[in-house]
Amino acid sequence: MRWRRVAGQVGRSVTVWAVSTLTMLVLAGLLPDFRLQSADGDSATRIGVTAALGAGAFGVLSAVVWPLLVRLLLLVPALVLGLLVFFLNGSLLLLALRVNPSGRGEVAPETAVIVAAVMSAVASATGAALAVRDDDAYRRRLLRLADRRRRSTPPCPDTTGLVCIQLDGVGHDVLTAAVRKGLMPTVARRLAPADGMRPTHRLTPWRTDWSSQTGASQLGILHGSTFDVPAFRWYEKDRGEVMVCNRPTSAAELQRRAVARTGDGGLLTVDGASRGNLFSGGAGEQALVLSIAARRRGRENRSRAGYFAYFSDPANAVRTALSFVAEVAREIGQSTRARFGKQRPRVSRGGLYPLVRAFATVVERDVVVAAVMGDLLAGRTAVYADLVAYDEVAHHSGPHSGDAEKVLRRLDRSLALIEKAAEHAPRPYHLVVLSDHGQSPGETFRARYGLTLADLVRAGSGLPVPRRAERTASGTEARAAVRAALRRPVEEESARHRPAPRSEPVVLASGNLGLVSFPDVHHRMTKEEIDARHPALLTTLANHPGIGFLLVRSEEHGGVVLGPHGTEIPLAELDGRPGPLECFGPGAADAVRRTHSFPHTADIMVNSCYDPADGEVLAFEEQIGSHGGLGGAQSRPFLLSPLALSAPAGDGAAPFGAEHVHDVLRRWLRESNGPQVPLEPERDRRAA
Repeated sequence: MRWRRVAGQVGRSVTVWAVSTLTMLVLAGLLPDFRLQSADGDSATRIGVTAALGAGAFGVLSAVVWPLLVRLLLLVPALVLGLLVFFLNGSLLLLALRVNPSGRGEVAPETAVIVAAVMSAVASATGAALAVRDDDAYRRRLLRLADRRRRSTPPCPDTTGLVCIQLDGVGHDVLTAAVRKGLMPTVARRLAPADGMRPTHRLTPWRTDWSSQTGASQLGILHGSTFDVPAFRWYEKDRGEVMVCNRPTSAAELQRRAVARTGDGGLLTVDGASRGNLFSGGAGEQALVLSIAARRRGRENRSRAGYFAYFSDPANAVRTALSFVAEVAREIGQSTRARFGKQRPRVSRGGLYPLVRAFATVVERDVVVAAVMGDLLAGRTAVYADLVAYDEVAHHSGPHSGDAEKVLRRLDRSLALIEKAAEHAPRPYHLVVLSDHGQSPGETFRARYGLTLADLVRAGSGLPVPRRAERTASGTEARAAVRAALRRPVEEESARHRPAPRSEPVVLASGNLGLVSFPDVHHRMTKEEIDARHPALLTTLANHPGIGFLLVRSEEHGGVVLGPHGTEIPLAELDGRPGPLECFGPGAADAVRRTHSFPHTADIMVNSCYDPADGEVLAFEEQIGSHGGLGGAQSRPFLLSPLALSAPAGDGAAPFGAEHVHDVLRRWLRESNGPQVPLEPERDRRAA
């Protein structure tokens, strides 16, 4: 890695030299008493060489001679020294032109002062701009600032803290492939050190519920309950409202329900920090937390405090602004290549998407990482942070694409920054890296069949179908974070999905999971009631080649799974006769049965087909990397934990469900002598 640092320093020096040369050429054209050519005139090449040699000589003299002059002038009063700076700088420029091998540069002494001042300012700004994008320089600066702050704060306990970094959407198989390809050396070093040392961490897969998405998983991980979260978005008949997990009002309501059900504030209740999450986890320190973004401004609403704290430092602003512009350009270039290369599958990546992607992969990443480093250096006991960069890019580029792999490289560098900060923290830390779900590849339902799920439902219900299928909007965590950060309206989901005055079905999509509700019927309809109302609907859906199975309530069996060719299996018989669930693997039947028990499960739950051979599903949203239902890698996230902590599951089995992961993290907090989360609510919840 040393040669990379040297190469980076050389590259920055050459860039500063080039900018200084250009500045000198511009000033020579603007100022009458500054010439870079002989009286008879020279060629453009000769003038350029003269400027380059002059800028180089001035830079070398400034770097070598200037520190010596400052030492000699330490006894000079500050005011006098401030005036001398300009004259000394001008003198260095005169000397640089005099030693210039071309011998063609001339400048009046008074003009030399102006030229030297401008060139010094431009070179300083260029060097600073390049340095702030360097991770090592950035880390050293943050550590210096944190060290100053730590001197004024009281000492923290010497027990081991716990920091959890969630890599949103990174599945277990994606992580192992990235480690194998050398994309994530920080993770690889913990699993298989190159120096022959023993591994420090274990990698464990875990299974999500049927609803494999951040809203359900993170609510379960932070608050210990995923009850009654059937999807990313769903319609609640008793309230006449569409719930959307990444909408602040919905997130706040889901958190309130989880706290009421468990009787506990959350994983981070004692001396915790929540950064970039949908939910607070009960943390006292919150920044970029969506569930508090809907509140009015005040002490209780600090959802955007992280942005203000981060961008109050000009160096942070420059670093992030440059990276933001580079990421927008990168996305435009990548999407253009995909379009002209006729890449398939492919979804639209125009409009505001390049800005949304840059926000997720640059702005939110930088702000969250800086906040976590500050938490570590402040000695907080428990920290949980979410990095959404990979999830956003994989939705539109594909989970195994080169675009997504580049994001994994940058996420690994973020982990390295956090790891370095932990080494300077006032207390030891256990670093846990985990994900909330994976992503399954595949083209969209609309791209393959020319119609959306809503069109198919309308056709089966005997309702008119639009001639041209409209795209199903894709809702991701990054888009909600952008709107919340800018204090823009984020409630448009409810308006878009508000039921029509007549009795038409509400059709919602959550990745490859679809939900159909009839708003004019106030209870969850049974199969018999749906057949009586729309005789062809269930048959149309179950026999469509793009649909894997349906879940509906049944008067006779309580609940049934429907598949093609008249397949109808009661939920109680799925273990012995899985039918259409067989290809979805172990745990699918339990996940379906649990979702059936939720009060707000839709009248018809629709899961797309799944091809085990290539791991592909068909998303009902405009995404070529999707999650939200059953099928493939989306249901298989990971948990990377220190060997110093107990195994996630005592019997060696993978944890099942986000609630189990919550229990594991609580146990690790107790092992680290962290906050003592009450156990009584846990026993009550398991009994229920």
